[in-house]
Amino acid sequence: MHLPPARLFGKVMAAILVAAACSPAPSQSPSGAAATAAATAAATAAATPVPSAGGSAAPSAAGSGSFDPTGMTVDVAIAVDGFDSPLDVTNAGDGSGRLFVVEQAGRIRIVKDGTLVERPFMDITGRIASGGERGLLGLAFHPNYPADPRFFVNYTDRHGNTVVSSFTGSTTDPDVAHPDSETLLMRIIQPFPNHNGGAVEFGPDGMLYIATGDGGSGGDPQGNGQRLDTYLGKILRIDVDVAAASATAYEVPADNPFLATAGAKPEIWQYGLRNPWRMRFDRVTGDLWIGDVGQNAWEEIDVVRAGKKGLDYGWNIMEASHCFKPSTGCDQTGLTLPVAEYVNGDVGCAVIGGVVVRDPSQERLNGGYLFGDACSDNLWLLDPAGDNLRKAVIVAKMGRSLSSIGEAEDGSVYATSLGSGELLRISAPAR
Repeated sequence: MHLPPARLFGKVMAAILVAAACSPAPSQSPSGAAATAAATAAATAAATPVPSAGGSAAPSAAGSGSFDPTGMTVDVAIAVDGFDSPLDVTNAGDGSGRLFVVEQAGRIRIVKDGTLVERPFMDITGRIASGGERGLLGLAFHPNYPADPRFFVNYTDRHGNTVVSSFTGSTTDPDVAHPDSETLLMRIIQPFPNHNGGAVEFGPDGMLYIATGDGGSGGDPQGNGQRLDTYLGKILRIDVDVAAASATAYEVPADNPFLATAGAKPEIWQYGLRNPWRMRFDRVTGDLWIGDVGQNAWEEIDVVRAGKKGLDYGWNIMEASHCFKPSTGCDQTGLTLPVAEYVNGDVGCAVIGGVVVRDPSQERLNGGYLFGDACSDNLWLLDPAGDNLRKAVIVAKMGRSLSSIGEAEDGSVYATSLGSGELLRISAPAR
């Protein structure tokens, strides 16, 4: 059986070895969550929420809001260079103004006052399998950092499996973390070497959200996207603020949607995803925006409106708003379809989820959803209001590909370029 190549970073990343054989369903081993989940499920009587239905309507020109990206262009400037395969950029929310850049091999670097700090914030390269779609993939600081000195990472261990862990920053030197402070939250067995997802983000509710891919290969051979008995192909939601005396590393929130569903993993928040690469919360509305990498034909942008849970985003029944399995006549009942999509080809091959810009200094850009692609040099802007499928507008040809888009504390927008090792500043030119 011939399988298409993995395309998370397309032409930029090294070729991925894709296994052709299907294997048994993977096992997962979260740290200490089973007892908590069982107790919570017993106390939860509410039925699983019914996902909102979607359709395969033709894209409209814009959403239903007031933001209009038509005719917009943005400027892209090199802020800092000298990184080694940067994959993510975020901030600590600690008032320092620092940016933290994740390097694939296992280092977290600091940009302070516009300069790359020579010494890494943390280096765990010895624990990581790096290359292709593996590596140190995501970073999120506790909402009360540094009063709570923990930060959380998602990485691929030496056996190729997903690890979600916490570490602690130093109480004496804010530019240093302790590699020996690791606390394991979850280890998820990966059946194939691609589609690891990797994003970790704290929501407005203080919960930690974790994005996982469908486990890899091609076409989701194990059907993980639609299964509730696996962590793969999901957005997970956990509470990391457990009591100090607890024997668990996290608890399952009592309002997670599948606690009363027999056989379901209680950590699941949303499902039906293929390879969510970068998710970000809108700091104003609380909506969660997801870039989900497609199979061969379509890339998609999904949105989880604040308060929605238990939604099925369609994979592998759908690829974006189009039938995948079966290729025609698929049943879309109960599926939540994307708000934007684009076809693979000249415009791109692997979506990079972005941010809803909330930067008052960028009057023209403020309020739009900005996203990119790992293979092309396109940046798109989208009206974030409304759930109808609409066309995004290309607002820049950057001359480089992207691996992530993130925010500084003040809402200014930055991006990382994997191949060129650059941190980029994105802004709108004056009128």
